[in-house]
Amino acid sequence: MLEEWAENNPKPINKENRVFHCEKELALSIIGGKWKLLILCHLGLKGTKRFAELKKLISIVTKKMLTHQLRELEEDGLVRREIYPVVPPKVEYSLTEKGEILLPVLKLLEEWVENHTTPYVYLKNTLN
Repeated sequence: MLEEWAENNPKPINKENRVFHCEKELALSIIGGKWKLLILCHLGLKGTKRFAELKKLISIVTKKMLTHQLRELEEDGLVRREIYPVVPPKVEYSLTEKGEILLPVLKLLEEWVENHTTPYVYLKNTLN
């Protein structure tokens, strides 16, 4: 696959006024936000969540950043935002079919990290 890509010297991909030199670069830009992978994993493993539930699961993210990352994931078709016409307003987030298809790829990334990187220690107190 990569050999074929190198030989064919693909044309750049234009998306939202940005140029990507290959599909892999575009894919990484879609899932590469600081909190996007966590959001995708939580929705994929734990199902539909309301905003406050996601905020609680990813406690160190700000509300503004969580909103921004969710909107980008929604724009890219990975997350569905369901608004219910009730008082108080109820909004739920879930993975779209496109988002669910991505889950095995994320699992492969996790396995690659476990098998090919130096073990790390997660220090919750150092994250601010």
